Amino acid sequence: MNKAREDKFTQARSALCKGEAGRTGDWRSVRPRIDHAKCIPSKNRRPSCFICWLYCPEGVVKRSIPVEIDLDYCKGCGICAEECPGKAIEMVEEHEEA
Repeated sequence: MNKAREDKFTQARSALCKGEAGRTGDWRSVRPRIDHAKCIPSKNRRPSCFICWLYCPEGVVKRSIPVEIDLDYCKGCGICAEECPGKAIEMVEEHEEA
């Protein structure tokens, strides 16, 4: 018989880590740019929102104030920009940031 789990709401969690294949952000064509004046945690000066962190499939968004994105490993998928409720993240062409 299987023993029932004590906390049925516990979910798997992963931690930010470096990619096994090395830096993966060098092939993207667009990158995220954060406007910290619109970013909810930056505006409130307290941990809140972090929807970009939650939805990032690569785990490269740092849950901090201000929010940071590790561009060495960001693949430029744009999910963070799509999910941001404050519209603080926009995807820009790679050459605009150079």
